[in-house]
Amino acid sequence: MDIQENFVNKVSASGLITINLEEYYNKGERVVYDIKENLFHGLMLREKDFREFIKNHDWSQYQDKNIAVICSADAIVPTWAYMLLASKMKPFANEVVFGGLDVLESVLFAKSLANIDLDSLAGERVVVKGCADIDVPVSAYVELTNLLLPVVKSIMYGEPCSTVPIYKRKD
Repeated sequence: MDIQENFVNKVSASGLITINLEEYYNKGERVVYDIKENLFHGLMLREKDFREFIKNHDWSQYQDKNIAVICSADAIVPTWAYMLLASKMKPFANEVVFGGLDVLESVLFAKSLANIDLDSLAGERVVVKGCADIDVPVSAYVELTNLLLPVVKSIMYGEPCSTVPIYKRKD
């Protein structure tokens, strides 16, 4: 008996475009800079001491790094101090943000997602891949949704074989 079966891959025939947020992950090193190390007795920032530190510190050690600037001490730090730090770090660093690693990750994903060619997705049915080997922040999924809404026909979440509908344009 000769049985010939034709298998049809319905997923590939569906015309769905899958976006994997892992592909937008910035692989650069992440560093937390805690300004508490610059505080006098862990309580306050003395301008003269801080400016001396700024002048003598080796800023090149931040070359190509992604930096989250925080203050983990319960101290009043003037805004200009963070601005001064950023002005010295940025010429070397890839990215400098105020906030913890979660803020840094959100900013890195937002900048990477801003480079998506939205014109190529116009009118398409898009699946945003749900499973990832890295920890993709929820903010990246929200940012991607905001970018896709004006241009795509539909947005789904999950895997092409099993999706959760998110949005469908009513034409």
